[in-house]
Amino acid sequence: MGETARPSVLERIYSWENLLNAYHEAANEKWFRDDVTAFAANLEENLIGIQNDLMWRTYQVGRYRQFYVSEPKRRLIMALGFRDRVVQWAIYLQINRELDNGMIYHSYGCRVGKGTTRAADRLQYWSTLADRKAEPWRYLKLDISKYFYRVDHEVLLGILARKYPDEEGLLWLMRTIVCCDHTPFGLPPGLSADEVPPAERLFTVGMPIGNLTSQLLANVCLNELDQYIKHELHAHFYVRYMDDMVLLHPSAATLHKWHAEIEEYLRAVLHLELNSKTTIGLVKRGITFVGCRIFPGYRKPTRLAVRKMKARMRYIAKEYEAGLIDFDAVDATMQSYFGMLGHCATHGLQKWIENNITFKRKDGGVPSWEVETWKQ
Repeated sequence: MGETARPSVLERIYSWENLLNAYHEAANEKWFRDDVTAFAANLEENLIGIQNDLMWRTYQVGRYRQFYVSEPKRRLIMALGFRDRVVQWAIYLQINRELDNGMIYHSYGCRVGKGTTRAADRLQYWSTLADRKAEPWRYLKLDISKYFYRVDHEVLLGILARKYPDEEGLLWLMRTIVCCDHTPFGLPPGLSADEVPPAERLFTVGMPIGNLTSQLLANVCLNELDQYIKHELHAHFYVRYMDDMVLLHPSAATLHKWHAEIEEYLRAVLHLELNSKTTIGLVKRGITFVGCRIFPGYRKPTRLAVRKMKARMRYIAKEYEAGLIDFDAVDATMQSYFGMLGHCATHGLQKWIENNITFKRKDGGVPSWEVETWKQ
């Protein structure tokens, strides 16, 4: 008897087990939201509806809820309804590991086991090594202009087609999501989201900030640049967190050459541009990266990051005292901040927290992240 044919990626996406897992992932920590409880009330019927839409290729992306956030800069966020978030998770569960395995090790954005702390750790380690050399080392800091709003749809889908040449069903689904026919995501070059009226946004470029698939596909696209930098330019000390990149080298001339070549590759191959924040400087004077100023041997949060943390701590203190949030919500926020600050030189911020922020647990207990504990 012949071997059973391996199911296509699309078949794996709409399998019942995968859809059920996707539902649980999408609902995690959101069980009491109205849209989640409404979906759960008819769970089997709703999952069968998604399965049929994917099986017969009738799936259409739902309408986006649009709003702005201003951390650290003003961004347009587009949020899908719960049904579409289940679809996004179903895709992610089947292709994330395959795509992630093809990425370079020192890409740290939106990847399991990576993140800003490990990105900063790596750059600090390299900076410390470079500072021990006889000659002064330099860095090249690159940032892509309006990255999420400028990703070229056909370039991105072409990359996916090369990675999945025999998966026509998956490519149909990704095109349906990327090339949404009712909501444009893209912006003209050089303009911000709040400078462009909705009627003037572009359908041919851009990905919605807020989609799970956008985070994954953003890395897929820039992995092409990573491979170019590592295997064509042969840059050894190279780290990326989403669209922020840093390269280290002792020669300023080499960094200038790499800058020109990277700029040309982005323009010609990925149809993207660097922004005006590109800089070349001495490693020993510090590198601004992932919310930190990184020096050989230590790092500290940027002034902007400190201002944001102070504002957020004041806000949750007021919310807690007013009874609008519980201690678990406070604890989650403070744990995340202290986890990051534990890697930084932050004596001044510690003193500010001691003098300005207190949370008294209503059950009389002591918070695990108390400042004295954090100092140790």
